[in-house]
Amino acid sequence: MEKILKTKRKVRFQDCDPFNHLNNSKYLEYFINAREDQIAENYDLDIFKYMQKTGLSWVVASNQISYLKPASTMETVVIESQLIQYTANLLLVEMKMWNEHETELKAILWIKFIPYNVQTKKAANHSDDLMQLFESVVLPVDQSIFENRYLEIIQKLKTKTYA
Repeated sequence: MEKILKTKRKVRFQDCDPFNHLNNSKYLEYFINAREDQIAENYDLDIFKYMQKTGLSWVVASNQISYLKPASTMETVVIESQLIQYTANLLLVEMKMWNEHETELKAILWIKFIPYNVQTKKAANHSDDLMQLFESVVLPVDQSIFENRYLEIIQKLKTKTYA
């Protein structure tokens, strides 16, 4: 199974500010929408059907984002995501937005998801099946602090060794 998932998206006019740059808040929408599509297409996990079947869904616990270069109106971007950490009650996903040719990094995001039981309205734990899926797709990173990871990525890009 693929561990780094990629999706192309076009930046839409209505999502941009007066400078024709993607509005800061819209980055999160683009990232989350891309991730939902990616896990449905690559891992056969439709989170809405899963919620209807099991009562389990995920809520965003926190976001850490760095904006590096603007994404502009009608530009095609590549949104990349990977699970970098998981526990019985947490997912940490790293996401990057690139230009279409993946030569210019536009933004980096770490997003923490908490499993949530919509029936009991309480935090929950992942099932054994989900834990097996996460184990098969996790791609840990060396850094455990967002700012350090950001600096590591930027340094690798500057030395052109980032893969």
